[in-house]
Amino acid sequence: MSEKHIYKVIFMNRDQVYEIYANSVYEGDMYGFVILEDLVFGEKSAIVLDTNEEKLRAEFEGVTRTFLPIHEIIRIDQVQKTGMAKIVTPSEKNNLSNISTLHKPSK
Repeated sequence: MSEKHIYKVIFMNRDQVYEIYANSVYEGDMYGFVILEDLVFGEKSAIVLDTNEEKLRAEFEGVTRTFLPIHEIIRIDQVQKTGMAKIVTPSEKNNLSNISTLHKPSK
């Protein structure tokens, strides 16, 4: 029996860091793009616990396949279970120890 893979994908989008989960990640036919299919979000309930995940769910609603430019991808991890999808704003980026950005060298 084959094991089902889940991928955590962290990428930049309009000066924000997105962290989403997908069941399928692969290189597409369009040069320089990685394709994510079958995006995974937490169970939808009447009580909204995380507004970021709801924003992501709304943004990707109806999307069957998304194409990410390879230069915007920070990291792709194969994980055993999904976590909370989230958006990290520039002010919150400084609080993350595992995500760093490239800075222009000082003069």
